Amino acid sequence: MLIGEVARRSGVSARMLRHYDSLGLVRPTGRTVGGYREYSPEDIRRIFHVEGLRSLGLSLSQIGRALDDAGFTPSALVGDLIRKTEERLNRERELLERLRAVDAAEPFGWQDVLRLIELLHGLDSQSAARRQQAVLAPAEDVSVPAELLAEAVLTESDPNVAGALRWALARAGGDGAVSVASGMGSEDVDVRRRAVLALAELPGDEATAVLTDALGDADATVRRHAALALGARGVTLAVPELVATVVEGPNDVEAAELLGTLARDANWADRIMGALVDELTAHTADSAVRIRLTQALAEMPGTIALDTLRQLARDDDRAVALLASALVAMLEERPDDELGQT
Repeated sequence: MLIGEVARRSGVSARMLRHYDSLGLVRPTGRTVGGYREYSPEDIRRIFHVEGLRSLGLSLSQIGRALDDAGFTPSALVGDLIRKTEERLNRERELLERLRAVDAAEPFGWQDVLRLIELLHGLDSQSAARRQQAVLAPAEDVSVPAELLAEAVLTESDPNVAGALRWALARAGGDGAVSVASGMGSEDVDVRRRAVLALAELPGDEATAVLTDALGDADATVRRHAALALGARGVTLAVPELVATVVEGPNDVEAAELLGTLARDANWADRIMGALVDELTAHTADSAVRIRLTQALAEMPGTIALDTLRQLARDDDRAVALLASALVAMLEERPDDELGQT
């Protein structure tokens, strides 16, 4: 079969077939009387073998060795190709994400694109200080897409940079909550913790809904931060977790203050008081827990906790009794209008 027919049937150009011949990779078995290359069925089979190996990313020299050297094993070479392909795909993904970030910013001209690229380089820096500077002092007139900030906040391990990213995300508006919410489904607990902290600083019903779902997270830290954020928004579904935060700490003081605010609603005052008293009953031997609960009672509005504190002033735990006595004295000295709040 002549070269033109081989090219038509194999899909390999005549020019490439001549190149294969010059390299000794696929040499036609014969020549016609006129000197034209003539390929045998075995030659054509070899052409398809070459093309198959090229599809794996092998170089022509590697293909020659693979076909001609019986001692040439594929394992090491294929492993190296996998590594290089993964690296190339990672670079391509990074490029795609960068292009999407530029597109989302809707730049007016190439100067806007260049300023945004400068910001992206700053966020990719190995230096935490450089990343923080890029977030706090972005290039002039650059609108940073919320999706970009959300992605950065979910992966940022430095607390200072993470705080700056949360601040910038809250200012960016847009679909920040939707973008951050994806982190709540991560198997990595650190990602979920970063996500809940970011959501806590985002306004709106979307963030509140995701935070409410986070009350059921397997991680206590995620649940605690979700409850603190929801309590600050007046969401009473957070009450059980806020009580648990008072019991377990940390953030027990903040949780107690939020419970006191939520207890101003008469529909919830008795339930919150009941939950705190139940925990006191359940932790008769843990002085630290009882002290935190006693302090939380002092945050309750008006006089609703006064009788309970008077009982605690006679507690067998001297530290609890002394604290409760001091709190009773403080409550009794409050102005009448403050005592009357319920």
